[in-house]
Amino acid sequence: MPMPMPMPMPMPGAVPGAVPPRPPVPPQVRGPREPRTPWWQRDGVISRILAVAGMAVTLIGVVMLLVLAAQAGFFGPVPRVVAGAVFSAGLVAAGTRVLGRTGGRVGGIAVVATGVAGAYLDVIAVTVSYHWLHPVLGLAVALGVAAGGVGLAMRWRSQPLAVLVVLGAAVLAPVLTTRPVLLAFLIVLQLACVPVQVARNWPSLHAARTVPAALATLVFVAGAVLDVPAGERVWLLTAAAAVALVGLAGTIVVVRRRPTDVAASLTTALATAPMLIAPGMYHEWLDAVIIASTTATVLLMVAAIAMVPKLQAYARIPGHTAMVTAVAGAIAALEAGVGATRPATLPVALFLLALAFLGVAGQQRSRGAAGIGSAFVVLGGCTLWNVAGPGILASRNRSEVSLGVATTLGAVLALAVLAVALWCARRLPGMASGSTVQWIAASIAGLYAVTVTAVSIGVATGAPNGFVLGHGAATILWMIAATVVLLFGLRKLAAAPVVAKLALGSGLLVAGAAVVKLFLFDLATLDGLLRVAAFIAVGVLLLLVGTRYARAFAEAGADSRSEGNTG
Repeated sequence: MPMPMPMPMPMPGAVPGAVPPRPPVPPQVRGPREPRTPWWQRDGVISRILAVAGMAVTLIGVVMLLVLAAQAGFFGPVPRVVAGAVFSAGLVAAGTRVLGRTGGRVGGIAVVATGVAGAYLDVIAVTVSYHWLHPVLGLAVALGVAAGGVGLAMRWRSQPLAVLVVLGAAVLAPVLTTRPVLLAFLIVLQLACVPVQVARNWPSLHAARTVPAALATLVFVAGAVLDVPAGERVWLLTAAAAVALVGLAGTIVVVRRRPTDVAASLTTALATAPMLIAPGMYHEWLDAVIIASTTATVLLMVAAIAMVPKLQAYARIPGHTAMVTAVAGAIAALEAGVGATRPATLPVALFLLALAFLGVAGQQRSRGAAGIGSAFVVLGGCTLWNVAGPGILASRNRSEVSLGVATTLGAVLALAVLAVALWCARRLPGMASGSTVQWIAASIAGLYAVTVTAVSIGVATGAPNGFVLGHGAATILWMIAATVVLLFGLRKLAAAPVVAKLALGSGLLVAGAAVVKLFLFDLATLDGLLRVAAFIAVGVLLLLVGTRYARAFAEAGADSRSEGNTG
């Protein structure tokens, strides 16, 4: 039989059953911090800086050989071109040998990139400066040189090599020519890198291949907005479309393989920028509208594909790409709407766009589409305010000049937009907390839209007293709307208290606004039987609502007391 373990003896003065205190933990002594190595002493930093500097200086020398030597009369065209080609080929061969040696990767990459970029610049000079090659053939040769350079980068798995090849050729190409043909050679660089982006996840190459072509095209197009010959506008428009299409197609191909590649989507935004300002080159409104509409159609179709399940299953376009194309397409649609309308009809175009985006947002529960639709709502409201603001609505003379069928249609669409916006807000997740603010804002905007509609219809009829008829009808419509909302809220008082609270608050706000308008504006503006009709209609509706309001709360109190007695 095992012997029981002896119980430990308590310490003198210790309380029986208490947990003995823990011995103090000695403080940890930290050793001396290792000194940080200065950046200039880190492995590879200085070598990379020297390599890039050497590449830049060498390429500048190549450009001097091709351009400055020709201006000074040194050598002949053939020796200059042959010397540039032989020198570039020698650099590629030397860089390949250096790359295979120990520690030669940095230098080898820089030397090879210098050679390929120099060869590309040599092709540009042969095509543009000496005209030895037809532009089409010159672009084909340039594509082959660029493809060879980025092909070596893929083989060596070197993103810096691909980036240096593209940037080296793109940065110095404007020294050889500043004509629009420069854009074609930059687009060739952008196109040659698309297969590399599909096979390699190189985000820096996204920017390197897109920024030069997009920025150069943007500068040319922006200059053409001021003044440019008609024939050159066609070439610039073609270049802008090519940059946008190469950027968009390359992005779609890339993100189908790597859905998380956000850099590809961002470069699409930059690539489409020239097309967004291209309509400004055309002074004829129809040409500008056709360009903007075509751009909007293509971009919005790409965004819409992501929302159709069957098409999305095949296209596999991620959300960030769809968002970028949707925003760019919305900007192009805005340009088309502004170009195709006059100030009086612009609210109609903006509200139609808002209805489209808000409808899609509600159907797909898309916050991005809701944000774009909300932006169009704000723009449409501002333009409607501009053509039918309070100052115009309060003045008979100004209303008869500014209001009409266009403002009527715009105000009716504004009411439709409010209804769709409220429906969309209910379907979007996380929007319930802002319901009170939404309903108050919708009530105020609805009152304004109803007033514009009524006064515009009255003015559009051409009747001598159309202005006062419109204002009288607006006041009555305000009170009718308040009555309907209040009665709805009273019906939901027991079943849905939250909905009832919103409806009652909005209804009381509208009813109060109707009474204020009746005494502050209609009493001084309306005359004769119209003033009498407005006061009687508003008074009867107030009596109806007041009676129903009191009865509803009395019934609710009686029900609560009966439930208390039963309990």
